[in-house]
This record gives sequence, structure tokens and C-alpha cells, in this order.
Amino acid sequence: MSMLPLLALLQTATQPPAATAPPSPIARVIVSPANPIVQAQDTIRLMAEAVDAQGRPVPNATVRFLGAGSFEGKVDPDGLVHSGSTGTIAVSAVGIVPGTAPVIQRVEVRMVAGPATRVSVERDDVKLVVGQRFTSRATAYSATGDRRDDRITWKSSAPGVVRVAENGLLTGIAPGRATITAGAGAARAAIRVEVVANAITSLTVTPASAERRTGDVIRFAAAPATDGGRAVAGLTPTWTFAPGHGVIDQDGAFVGYEAGTYTITATLGSRSADAIVTLTPRDVRRPAQVVGRLPRTQFSTEEVWLHPTRPIAYLGTGGGGDRMYTIDISNPAAPTLTDSLVVNTRRVNDIMTTPDGRFLVFTREGASDRRNGIVIASLEDPAHPKKISEFTEGVTAGVHSAFVYRQEKFGTHVYLTNDGTGAFHVIDISDPYNPREVAQWKTERPEAGRSLHDVDIQDGLAYLSYWNDNLVILDVGNGVKGGSPSKPVLVSQYRYNLNDLYRQVEAAGGPGFIRGTHTAWRHRNYVFIADEVFPASGVQGAKDASAGRAYGRLQVIDVSDMDILLTFRIAGVRRVRAVCRYCT
Repeated sequence: MSMLPLLALLQTATQPPAATAPPSPIARVIVSPANPIVQAQDTIRLMAEAVDAQGRPVPNATVRFLGAGSFEGKVDPDGLVHSGSTGTIAVSAVGIVPGTAPVIQRVEVRMVAGPATRVSVERDDVKLVVGQRFTSRATAYSATGDRRDDRITWKSSAPGVVRVAENGLLTGIAPGRATITAGAGAARAAIRVEVVANAITSLTVTPASAERRTGDVIRFAAAPATDGGRAVAGLTPTWTFAPGHGVIDQDGAFVGYEAGTYTITATLGSRSADAIVTLTPRDVRRPAQVVGRLPRTQFSTEEVWLHPTRPIAYLGTGGGGDRMYTIDISNPAAPTLTDSLVVNTRRVNDIMTTPDGRFLVFTREGASDRRNGIVIASLEDPAHPKKISEFTEGVTAGVHSAFVYRQEKFGTHVYLTNDGTGAFHVIDISDPYNPREVAQWKTERPEAGRSLHDVDIQDGLAYLSYWNDNLVILDVGNGVKGGSPSKPVLVSQYRYNLNDLYRQVEAAGGPGFIRGTHTAWRHRNYVFIADEVFPASGVQGAKDASAGRAYGRLQVIDVSDMDILLTFRIAGVRRVRAVCRYCT
């Protein structure tokens, strides 16, 4: 049964000919299991029975299921829940007797990570001196890559060389080698540890002092030496800092979040050395002045794009707007509407021109005939775009975002998202009058939980905001993995625990909130990613627009091969690290 007939059924049940529907003979709807739990990327069947006040089944009642939200999974009307990721789906079992008011029972389906199949250690090779302590960190993951909260067990192959505590704290006891095993369930990971005699008589930290701004990455190095001044190489110091808020990794990379003075300390056994960091505010705020304005009240604004060579802006609309406006901004104080391009879409969410400004592409995401996709327009006269073609094959469910990118070797392509399948599509528009698809790529996740939200492409690398799969980087012409527009190849992926990161959102608004990787864009060796997070319910006691609140977090990911922070490794590919997290 499709969702539209079900909604029609509910409408019929809730809107009888009488002004007020009579009470239903259904007293309650009993759902089983009462507290359903399903492993991520699996399914679970919910059953329901409509009973009267005496607990007897109501003979002419039907029960249908509705699920709130669609990013983490979906619910069939017959009660089959498809889990696409970890999280919570709020499900309503609706008991219906024609001509009476519906009776609704709400149940929350928890979607949890499967058993641990992999343990990842933050550092797999450590060299200590006798008497040194070092905290090792490990994380458990399920077969589908979901992070687990297992208690990690630790074991040393040679406790007389290296002793390990229950929390992963290593202590060098005597010279020698040992293997530390981190375990969760049946999964194991090994850390190679070498302990050497403590001949260190001096320890210095470079730089000894630094003056930077909040958010800057400062990389410290520890230089131990013996009596004769001979350097001791390869040791793994323990890094700490105080006071204040920030982060320092096991390689000495430090980021401070607040202005002030920090003391950075490196420790090797009984020796320690300090460095002083003074951070000033970034002072990134600048005054802004409104120069001009062009009010449009009929539809909401979705996207603005500027022509690369002409003083023309293109404005997308939503809320039922079937049009894209063209605006002359040659006089910023008096922007003027010059034209509009009308197509059946109801939402123009994304707009972008080709680099030469000769053609324009915009997305369709709500067409009444379900023929969504992209529209291509000629900008022979930039003030008056003319539709020349469209592409709908395989993307009629809607395209949320699209990115136009040209490579001399491969031509011009549109890289777009698919609302229906969560796939990444590549469309060749070297001949814009005859667009054709050349490739698709998608993550290995059930369609119920796969959602691609945004695309950014630089230097032949595609940075995909893949919602539950977080940041995905593909080679679409860079060559680092032999990829091209017609053969996208995975380069790397950065995943993080959305449920844990936004635990306070669930506490404030209840389970089933919206959260996922929303936007990613690259600047030099960093990728900035941001999340879209909305609670399941509004702010208590508020009304109208004031009841709404959005949460989110900005993360800065180092995508070079340098050692930074929070290592996330995928076998055989580049490392990507989070160097900063800022929560609104």
C-alpha cells in the first residue's frame, strides 16, 4: 500500500460528513513488540491489534503504520520497519473504524549498531621509556561501520615490559617489546610497544612559545636528549594542556577554542617540558551594510547564484514556486527583475552556471508530474535565460543539489544528488542540448537510510555530504585513485557518531530528530563540514516561528597526508582527520 492511499484513508477517517467525528469503538491500539529494537540496516516487523475498553478485538477495525521522518529508515503501512542507520524512528499505529475518529498509538523503534567486528586503535606503534605512562585509545565498530560504545578490554603480552590498565593506560616497566591487544566482543586490534631504558637527561618542546589566534593549529614537537646532548629519536611523548578549552592529539597538534594563555606539556617518564601559547580572538566579524533589496513575497527564496562575468543574479524559489528569477544587479542599490523561467518544479533548490557563463543548470524537486531532475538553460542573453533541455532519467524523485564542473580532459559535467535513491549521478553536458548520464555511485547502505545532500568538487575530487555516511571523497578526474567522471572511485571517508554528537537534541526534543551531514566544501588542505539538525518537537512553551530551533556543528577536516588529529583510517587510502569541532 502506497503512502498516498493511506493518507487518503486517514483523511476520510478524520473528516466524516459530521462536523465532529464520533468516538471510536477502539479504546487502544496494542503494538508488539512494545519496545522494539532492530540492528541498523536490518528490518523488524511490528504487529498491532485494535481493542475495545474490555480488551476485546474490534472486528471492523484496521490498523496502519506511519513513520515520522525518512532519513534513517522507512515504515511500510503493514508495519515492516526498514532500518537504514542507527537512530530512532517514531512510528504511529493508527486504528481506524470508518466514520469515527482514529486512535493512535506511538512507539519508538531503536536502531542500534550490530555486534563489534572491528576495533580501531588511535596509534598502533608506540615507543616509551621506562617509567613513562601513555593512554591508548580504541573504538569498536560494527560490520556496517557504525560506532559502538563497547567497553574495550586490554591485555599485554608481556606485563613485565608494559603494563596496561583497564582504561588503556600503558606503563613502561622494563626494556623490551610487547603487544597490547584491544578487544571488543570477538574483534581485536594490536598495538606494538617498545620500551627503552630511560637515559633522557633533558627535554625541550618546540616552539617554546607561540602567539596565535583561536582555532589555529599549532604543531609541537618534543626533543629528548641524553647527557652528551645526543637526540633520542622515535619516542612517543604524552601531551597535555591546561587550562581552557581545546584539543591536543598524540602527535602534539594543538587547537585552542578560547582566547587566553595555555601551557602545553610533553612528558617522557620522569621528564617533562612546557611551552606557552597565547591565543587572541579571531575577530572574524565584520560590519555589513544593506545596499539594496528586491522583495519577493509570493514564494520563499531557495538559492542565489551570480553570473561569472555579468552583473546578473539568479534566484530560486520554493514553497510551490515554479520559477527561477533573473535579476539585474548592475546597480546594487536598485536590483531589477528582468525575467523569470517557469517550469513545473515547485522548488528550485540549487542553481549554477557553467564556468564560461554560457549555460545554467537548476534543480527540480517537487514537480506535480514527478518529472524532476535538472533543467538546462542557455544564457546567450544572461538576463533572459532560455530552457534548452532537461534531464530526468532515474532522478524523477527529485534533485536537491547539483554542481557544474569542467575539466579540460573530460569536458563539462553536472554532479547531482538523487532524493529517491541517495545515489550520486554524473551527467555529461559537453553538449548541453543533449545531456547524458555517464556514471552513478552510492554508498553500501540500504536505500532506506542512504541520503546524499550536497556536492562540492575541486581539483577533480568530489566532496559529498552523505548524511548518515558523513563525508565521502571521490576521485572524479584528479587521478589519485584512477577516477574520472565516468568512473568515480572512493578516495576516503570521514565518519562520526551523529547520535552521540547530538545527544542533547534528543534530550530536549525527544527521539527521532533529524541529523546528518549537510554541507562540505574544501579550502586548501581543509574540508569544512556542517550538519543539519532539527529536534523532533518545538521549544516547549513557545509558539509560531519561535518554537523552532536548529542545532549544528562545524568540523574542520584535514585532508592532507600530515598527522593531525582524530585519525580515521580506511585500508589503502588517505587519512582524514578532524582538527576542530565547534558546536552552536
